Amino acid sequence: MRLTYNAPTTLTFTLMSAIVLGLSATVAPNLTQAWFSTPAPFHANQVQDWIKLFTHPLGHASLDHFLGNFSFILLLGPILEVTYGSFSILLMMVVTALVTGVLNVLLFPNTVLLGASGIVFMMILLASITNFEKGQIPLTFLLVLVLFLGKEVWSALAVHDNISHFTHIIGGLTGSFIGFVRPKKK
Repeated sequence: MRLTYNAPTTLTFTLMSAIVLGLSATVAPNLTQAWFSTPAPFHANQVQDWIKLFTHPLGHASLDHFLGNFSFILLLGPILEVTYGSFSILLMMVVTALVTGVLNVLLFPNTVLLGASGIVFMMILLASITNFEKGQIPLTFLLVLVLFLGKEVWSALAVHDNISHFTHIIGGLTGSFIGFVRPKKK
């Protein structure tokens, strides 16, 4: 038996996020704030602010935050890479990061966003559509949509915590949209 790098996008993303967390917790305490969280407020004339719209999923506030996100990503990512291809999953992750980052900057200009939870919810909804056929809507997709996104809508309205439920919702909707328009790998 040999060890394989079976899901390159998922594993590389996990490794990069772990490195950012490790460096932020030890030798570079300002790393996450400087490069791996959305800017608040956004300054259109600063290149770093534009970069952070893409890199914020790599930053995490704590080990618990990291483990919560990557337990889902490591479970769903390899399955999705087999179904859609590693490069397609990378593009989906980049699009989700950009969409959640831009919407956060526009709608919540003074709120910093970091972490991969938008990508987690993109993967959850995308995984529930993997057996989608034209003209059909899988019941599993509708149930996941109601359970996961319904909980996030409820939490956004009723719970005041430090979690961006809006990002979860947008990530899930992005995954749903991609699942319906993106063909599976041949």
